[in-house]
Amino acid sequence: MTINYTDLISSSTVAKTALTLCLALALVLSITCRQTHMRAHTQNQDNKEEILAQVDLSATMKHIRAILSKELPDIVLLPNSPTHISAFRQSTASYWAKQESEATPAIIPQPKNALSLSTAMKLINRTFTDCITSTDPERRADVEGLFAIRSGGHSPISGAASVCNGVLIDMRSFDDVEISEDGKSVRIGVGARWGDVYSALEERGLAVVGGRNAEVGVGGLVLGGGGIQTTASATSHPDLGRALGGGSNNFGIVTHITMPAFPCANIWSGFLYMPSFQAPKVLSAFHVSVNKVLSADPDDAYDSRAAGPLCCFTYLQALGMQAIAVNLVHTNPLSPDDANVDKGASAWPKAWRTSPFASLFRFWSTCKLRSLNDATREMSKLNPSGRRQAFGTTTVANDLSTLRAAHQVYRDSIREIKRRRVKGMSWTLVLQPLLPQWAGLGEDNPLGFHSSKTMGSDASDANQARAEEPLAIVSFTVNWAEKEDDVLVQGLIRRAVERIEEAARGMGMAHRYKYLNYCDSWQNPFEAYGEGEHMWLREVAEKYDEHGLFQRGFAGGFKLRDNDASINSKEVLRVF
Repeated sequence: MTINYTDLISSSTVAKTALTLCLALALVLSITCRQTHMRAHTQNQDNKEEILAQVDLSATMKHIRAILSKELPDIVLLPNSPTHISAFRQSTASYWAKQESEATPAIIPQPKNALSLSTAMKLINRTFTDCITSTDPERRADVEGLFAIRSGGHSPISGAASVCNGVLIDMRSFDDVEISEDGKSVRIGVGARWGDVYSALEERGLAVVGGRNAEVGVGGLVLGGGGIQTTASATSHPDLGRALGGGSNNFGIVTHITMPAFPCANIWSGFLYMPSFQAPKVLSAFHVSVNKVLSADPDDAYDSRAAGPLCCFTYLQALGMQAIAVNLVHTNPLSPDDANVDKGASAWPKAWRTSPFASLFRFWSTCKLRSLNDATREMSKLNPSGRRQAFGTTTVANDLSTLRAAHQVYRDSIREIKRRRVKGMSWTLVLQPLLPQWAGLGEDNPLGFHSSKTMGSDASDANQARAEEPLAIVSFTVNWAEKEDDVLVQGLIRRAVERIEEAARGMGMAHRYKYLNYCDSWQNPFEAYGEGEHMWLREVAEKYDEHGLFQRGFAGGFKLRDNDASINSKEVLRVF
């Protein structure tokens, strides 16, 4: 039976009020459930034994732990030391994704400066090099996954910023934010979180181009974008500087990032919360808004200050309901041409006031004038820490039929979730634009757009041909309650992404690019950069990391070497 929800809504004010109250109650219940789950998680941590049990470490790891403890006693934490237990737990329990906090490292160095970090990496690298150059085959093999690096700890991939029975280098002390005297640049420690960065800049009326979630760490986001200290930039080690902008953690440990700053007053930002039956109109509004970049009409032209739209379609399993949230942003809402100065804090800038989103029925809106810091903190509250998390992503052309196909896959997956009885799941499909205007901004990078490194078929394939067309990043952000559902949920995400890619290829609307920070462990974002860029990144890695410490010794993240997906992906294939 099909129900026309539009008729129900338009025919009754009572229905509007009731649905508003229902959604408000649903969100309150959802937040309450998450807070209860987080309290239970904290209590479980407190109930652990005061001294963690000694694990059976490899011979190589025992040696590394011994020399780190001897050479750097003031910065290391040990799991079986009564004096370290509180700080050790604080480090391992402060991840965004719960599964990351379940790995117990053998030792945690918390370097306070570049010298102590460099010393730690020299000791690890020395042992690694001795092993791989040994004539003993067992020693040569005992080098995989020796260490991990944690900045903000916001990745949902197990092992990306955690390690079991290895060395966890905790960069939380590198959280300084130093603004230049002229206010034109800011030097940021990779252990800082974007909310802290924006708070410091807000005092000077400044901003930088950074993360939209206050709790995300600086290091992992920018790079998703050992031993020797160096500076990488367009003028100093330019190949390394270019490689870091998308090459992730394959080249060394970054301690600080210097970014250009710019004046920034309040922005206009917030969410529109809508009932799920508005999905067809939201998809159409997304398509129309993003396609404005192609418009030749000056009255309907793309406004570079209008960020988004970010469209989220969510199924809340515990409540048995779906909802839509659309994030809209305008970075200069008080400009004279918008004529909104006297219309109050919630007045819509022209770019969004004239968009299809303005006329859509919604339960409520949080859009208003606010600081950049406040806007990112609203984003972080929608998906707090303490839950099991997973991502998955692909990229397609901004084609309405393809977007509809992606949404249909999302809906089909909900039926599977109900059938499998996955507990406490929040299943969200996210659409966000990737515009051709953005590809040429900033410094040169290896992401494969307008690439100077393209080779072979890369230069003539559909991806290069679409360099001037708007794209849509399609991703899933999913959280759930129980560890027993990990493999099942990751399988659901993988199957959904592959179905969307299959549909997009069938329509001629697929694109190879995969945003690294949204990829799951079974995906390979570097292949999506193109053959030329992938090969070039490998060459840079070999130049600065001759023996492959960050390809073999580093536990998590995406590697430049050939890989056959993750262990989890193999388990997924058995489930489906």
